[in-house]
Formats: sequence, structure tokens, C-alpha cells
Amino acid sequence: MHPSQEQQRLLTQIPGVDRLLDAAADRPFAAGVPQTILVRCIRALEEELRSAILSKDSSAAQKAPSVEALLEKLAPMVQKAAAPKLQRTINATGVVIHTNLGRSLLADAAIENLVRISSRYSNLEYDLEAGRRGSRYSAVEEILCEITGAESAMVVNNNAGAVLLALETLAAGRSAVVSRGELVEIGGAFRIPDVMAKSGAILKEVGTTNRTHLRDYEAAIDEETGLLLKVHKSNYSIVGFTAEVSLSELVSLGNRHGIPVMEDLGSGMFIDFSRYGLPKEPTVQEAVATGADVVTFSGDKLLGGPQAGILVGKKGCLDRIKKNPITRALRIDKMTLAALESTMRLYREERAAVVQIPTLRMILMPLDTVAGLAERLRTELDKIGDDRLQARLLDRFSRAGGGSLPLLQLPTRCVGVRISGMSAARLETAMRDYCPPIIGRIEEDLFLMDPRTLQEEEIEMIASAFQFVLEKAAS
Repeated sequence: MHPSQEQQRLLTQIPGVDRLLDAAADRPFAAGVPQTILVRCIRALEEELRSAILSKDSSAAQKAPSVEALLEKLAPMVQKAAAPKLQRTINATGVVIHTNLGRSLLADAAIENLVRISSRYSNLEYDLEAGRRGSRYSAVEEILCEITGAESAMVVNNNAGAVLLALETLAAGRSAVVSRGELVEIGGAFRIPDVMAKSGAILKEVGTTNRTHLRDYEAAIDEETGLLLKVHKSNYSIVGFTAEVSLSELVSLGNRHGIPVMEDLGSGMFIDFSRYGLPKEPTVQEAVATGADVVTFSGDKLLGGPQAGILVGKKGCLDRIKKNPITRALRIDKMTLAALESTMRLYREERAAVVQIPTLRMILMPLDTVAGLAERLRTELDKIGDDRLQARLLDRFSRAGGGSLPLLQLPTRCVGVRISGMSAARLETAMRDYCPPIIGRIEEDLFLMDPRTLQEEEIEMIASAFQFVLEKAAS
């Protein structure tokens, strides 16, 4: 369909790219912005304008926007295009290990070491004592063995990579026996059976979804068996009429038949949470002491370090894994090593770890402390002095998150906010659009914020965000 004469007239009135570029040159929103971004945004804006003109009724009286009007529309487009895609957010959800918001926060010591190592040269693969090429894993292997009690250790880019590497090394072309009730799926539809298939290991399921016995494993063992695999159900729980084989039983069975035993803990942890009044979860040290040949777990999540996949266990198996060519494709860089080493050093003293590692500190935070933060946040909101804003305290539960501790409910004290004339959904969007974005949740037509996952300085930032939203709504 050809444009009408009126539409053609309006199209000719759209300022050219060069004209808008010159007009934007002295505007604050264009300061320091590369010309390529400005041109891209101008072209996108003009394309929107052309589409609007061509979609309108040509009989209606129309007028192309002025240069000034176009610059007003251009400003937010440029600001959005020039801003980094990965940006800081404020986690007010109460989910401590929030996968969508970056999982675990690093300890200050880890951040300091990461900056120090990444901004200078380091002995990443240089043996300072021997004066020749060394192994990058030496930076963390010794301390991992020290803390876990393992004979050997290595680190790859994430736990899925660790599982893939171990399976490919120990069971490629052979069967790996695993309970049907442990064939887990983690975030992003990532499934243990799929990892096994890619590794070349042949999946041999035993037992049923809710009940697996030692005799099921024993009946499955033959000359083609390469591995007995146990997968910790870290992101769900089966309750009721259940039965599962313990790691110690599996290790005894493996020893009798000369078959290695591997446990994938998923969210590995070094601290027994039951000592702090929380449900008991298996620790890495316990798995190693039981005699598993290989134990895999994440470096972030409950460990509170950077994203990494950690393998610890018997020297014979780990030596084979280290020689696998796939290790190069999965290896970690100096920044991950720096952050992981510093995190691990904190675990030498448990009292330091539970205070200095943010993930542990937030999970173990007493209700009284959370309640105090909630009261402080409500007080800051009340100081705004706007009758449209109503904030009240509500008792709720926080979550560990990150596919960890699925049954754990942490009592917490939340702040629920309502602004008259604004729905909870609209308020949630406004908070998400703020810089930095504030991510909460909606319950009972309230925008809910859980202080358990807030940092000290973020309380005043949240109050400023609400003041901004109120002022914008009034204009």
C-alpha cells in the first residue's frame, strides 16, 4: 500500500540523522556517549516515527514532531543503550542465593584479592620455587584438601562441568548406576541424564522414584559397570514412604566390587547448619570421610564463593580426571581462582566464615536482627511524610534459594508497602525501573521487601526510590 500524499508530506518533515545528531551534541544525555550509539538510537527513533505516520489515518490533521520533541524522546533511549547490560540490583526478595540476581555475594576478602590479582600479573601458571611452568590448580588444591580432608582436588567452571568431566573420565562407554529418585533437574532444564549422555556414560537406573535399596545397586553391577553415582537432592525432597541408600553403604558396595563411587552434592557446604538450629545437610567433609572416590559441588551457592565446580576425592581418580583433555575447555581463570582461594581461607575458622561470608551470614541471621532492619526500613519510609504511602511490618519466610535447602523456611520480618492510586504491580514495575533496580515480591496487593537480603546502605537507597516514585506520580 502506497503512502498517501499527506503521509508523504509528513515523512519529508522528519529531520535527518545528521540534524538530530548535531542538535543532540550539547545535550547532557549525549555527554560521553559514543557517536555510534547516538546514531543507532536516532535511526530507531525515526523508524518508530515513520511507522506511526504510515499507520495513521491520512485524513486526520497531523504534524511531524519538532526537533526538540524528538530530543526529549531520544534522551531515555540513549541512556538505556549506553548503560551496561549487567548492573547492580537490590535484592529485597528474601531469597539469599537468588540465581536470577547473581547467586552468592562474595566476601570482602575475596573481592579485594580478586581486584589485586586481576589488575596485576600473577603466578597463575608459574612455579615460583622451581622457576618454571606450574599448575593453575595449585593455588587452591592444597587448601581444598586441608579443609575437606581429601587426597586431591581440582576446580572447573561450574558443577555441571565437574559432573560431566568426572563421568567422562570414569565411565565413558560404561554404565553409571544411579537411583531413579536422584535423576534431578536443575535450573534451565539441565538434567543429570542429559549430562550423562553427553559424557558417554551409559545411564543405568535402579529402584523407584521414592524407594531404592542396596540390593537394587548390587543387582545392576556387571562387567560393564564403571561407576556408582549418588546425587544429592539439593533442590527438592521426597517425603512419606521413602528409602534410599546411604553414601557409606554405596562406598562399601563399590569397594567390594572394585568400582569407584561418586557423589554429586550440588550445593556443597563446609559447615554443619544443624549446629545453628537449622536442618541437617550433608557436608563435603562428611562425604570425603565416608570414602567416596569423587565428590563434586558448586563453589558458589551455599559455599558463598565464585561460580565454580569443585572436585575432591581420592588421588587415583582425581589424577585421571586432571589428565582428561576436556579439563582445558572447562578450566577457570585467575579471577575465579583468586576469589575462591580467599573464600576458602575464611573456612579455616568457622566463626570468621559465618560472619564474613555474606551467604552464610544472611542464612544464619537471627530473626531479631532481621526485625530490626525491617523497623529501620519502615522508619525511613515514614520519614518521607507522604500520606499516599503506607508501610507495615509482616511476618513471612525467607528462602535459601539457588536450588539449595528446599524445605528450609527462615522466619523473617518483611515491609509491605502500598501507594494509594497505584497498584502493587505498577509499584513493582516502578521499583524495577529505578536505578539501581529494586527487586521485591507482590503479596496481598502489597510490594513486599525482605530485609534479610538487603545490605546496610540499601535501606536509604530504597527510601530514596520511593520518594522518587511518589514525586513522579504527583507530577
